[in-house]
Amino acid sequence: MAPRLNGLVQRAHLRAGARLRLTRCSYLYDEKRLNYGFLCLEELERVGGDGADAPPPPRRRPPPLRGEKKRYLPLWNNEDPYGDMWVADKAQAQVDVDVSKLTSLGQLEMTWRSRVHFHPLLVRVLYKSRLRYYGKPEKKLDMPYQAYFEVADSSGMMSMVLWNSLCPEWYNSMKVGTVLLLEQYAIKTSYPFKTQPTPGDSQMKRFATIEISLNVRDPPTKISIIPEEMVKPEWGLPEVKYRFITRSELDNLPNNHSCDVIGLVTFVGRAERARKREHGEDFWLYRWAHAIDGTSDQPFILELFATSQPDVFEHIHPMTYLVCTQMRVVRDLTENPSSTIYLTTSNESQIFITGWHKGQPYTKDTKVKNFIQWTKTQSEADQMKKTVIGGYYPFPRPPNNFLKYCKNNKVESVLKAIGEMEKEIEDLHYREHKRIAVQGIISAIRYISSSNAAEEASGAELVQVQSLRSNKVVFAAKRLSVPAGVQTLYFSSKTWSDYREGMSDIPETEETGRIRDSWQSDLWAQVKDKLMKYLHHSTIFPESIPRKFDYVHKDLLMQQYNLYAAVHQPKETRTDKNINEFKSASGLGYYEVTVLGINHDVAIDVAFLPLFCPEDPHLFQLEDIQHDTLLSHMSCISGCQQKATSNGRRHDMFPLSSETDEIVKAAMDLDGKHVVCILDICHLGDDKVEVFLSKIYKTVEPGVLESM
Repeated sequence: MAPRLNGLVQRAHLRAGARLRLTRCSYLYDEKRLNYGFLCLEELERVGGDGADAPPPPRRRPPPLRGEKKRYLPLWNNEDPYGDMWVADKAQAQVDVDVSKLTSLGQLEMTWRSRVHFHPLLVRVLYKSRLRYYGKPEKKLDMPYQAYFEVADSSGMMSMVLWNSLCPEWYNSMKVGTVLLLEQYAIKTSYPFKTQPTPGDSQMKRFATIEISLNVRDPPTKISIIPEEMVKPEWGLPEVKYRFITRSELDNLPNNHSCDVIGLVTFVGRAERARKREHGEDFWLYRWAHAIDGTSDQPFILELFATSQPDVFEHIHPMTYLVCTQMRVVRDLTENPSSTIYLTTSNESQIFITGWHKGQPYTKDTKVKNFIQWTKTQSEADQMKKTVIGGYYPFPRPPNNFLKYCKNNKVESVLKAIGEMEKEIEDLHYREHKRIAVQGIISAIRYISSSNAAEEASGAELVQVQSLRSNKVVFAAKRLSVPAGVQTLYFSSKTWSDYREGMSDIPETEETGRIRDSWQSDLWAQVKDKLMKYLHHSTIFPESIPRKFDYVHKDLLMQQYNLYAAVHQPKETRTDKNINEFKSASGLGYYEVTVLGINHDVAIDVAFLPLFCPEDPHLFQLEDIQHDTLLSHMSCISGCQQKATSNGRRHDMFPLSSETDEIVKAAMDLDGKHVVCILDICHLGDDKVEVFLSKIYKTVEPGVLESM
């Protein structure tokens, strides 16, 4: 494909299964090879359908057509092993270990400078890092990969590095707990800046000055995996030890504390990506998950970056037993002692789900056994009611103080102009998530209530009543091309009491559907027709909505909230069920918020999605927005709606309560005032980009900002 078309892949316009019409091709000769060339796609068009009837692709793919590379990278990140060259499991060796010929790690540290050749080593793998790809376009290394391991014998622990083409051959087989016999290896001075795991055994000696280097040459390393049943106690190899904690213990742990956890997954978010460096094209791949262990009413909140275990990462789903090792505590006691604590993966983290636990060393741990006993006391049906998958997940929430937000932000310029948002959105890659701060004025709020907010994204026509009279409330009810008509309510900020009193005049209809309510400032009424630029990004897409988990259709749900596959899936592995048929877990409506630029010349419509799950009130951490008066009242409306629905009230009616008054009051308090809005933006593929309002900071005086 012509490089100028790369954006089609980067934004998932062109993906496995897409039907294409090729409109222009060329044939390119390779000037460095005799009689060699290849077809190049210069222009193409997407056509309807997803190619579900296409035959499966060939199992083996040719090497890259262009350049001198011999391997493919994974499509959406660099850390995952990808392709046929990655051996799943190396055969275990049937070797006789001659203990008299072995050396120890402790002896190596004392004698390595005086030796060229080293005696064999017998070690156990205690920790394993994710893969590191260090390839560059200008370098000609065939397999520029590296992986760190921490290995130990009876004398202590040392780092071991697997290099280049040994990674595809051995990385997947060198598991935590694996016993290795190493021959013909090299010893080098340790790289000083690499990350270090926290040992489960605090008494274990660490040899930090040198590391074992395994490569295909200089010298060619010989590696043998010793089956666990052949390991003898007299070899003195240490067992893998862990630092498991319960959820009830987490609240007392300091920031950056290292621990291991096990829990029953109640929520797993969609896979998203974040740039490693601003303006770079390398991405971290991550997702959020919640897991419970019965020791607290709060879940573990887990930020899971890809750990070079794609078969596990892509199959995390609610109701699975999840183990995460070498996690780090993230908390900020200086800013807000009650702020939500979460755990994030480290370079040495490993994750395991049901189906992967057999034979893992942690199965012997006391806290793991206690957790398994707890699960036996639980009702599967009761836990299933609390499960949620996918959708927009606004965590961690921005801090309460904008100056703190600025300190935490590593981008070149924290504040973006609203007029620059178009470029920011255009530059997003597929499932890339960014958090952006813009200055503006909250000028209009429209509430959209629906039993299925996803209809907004599926082409349902909505009434737009633009004429808000300054001193009167306008009620309108029209028939629309949506399932059962719509009532549209508009009111000005000045006559809210008239609105409450006039409700008795609204005719009852048999139509059910959605209701729109709105507030607009007087300033907005004056400038909205004179704007130089007006950006509309308040659409809610099916991928934006967290769904109640349905175990029967777990494969479809996992597919929906994973990234698009690199290889086309033939029809027999797919289902015709639509994602909109799964019940939303996030409430019955959302808000469209208009932010006017501070120079009154540009504006942008964004969405605010109130997230409230009555079955699991801890899911969306609503306490984290209590300092945000307007957004907290808007979230409370959603909670009132869901509670009313569960009590049998009609869910299509906007709840007329004191909370409604509080929203208008909070909005009027901001009328005309400059604020900083924190926006979460994420590219969902094709031309779908969600833009959610996450936080509002009020500017009090020059140079001083505080949360409203």
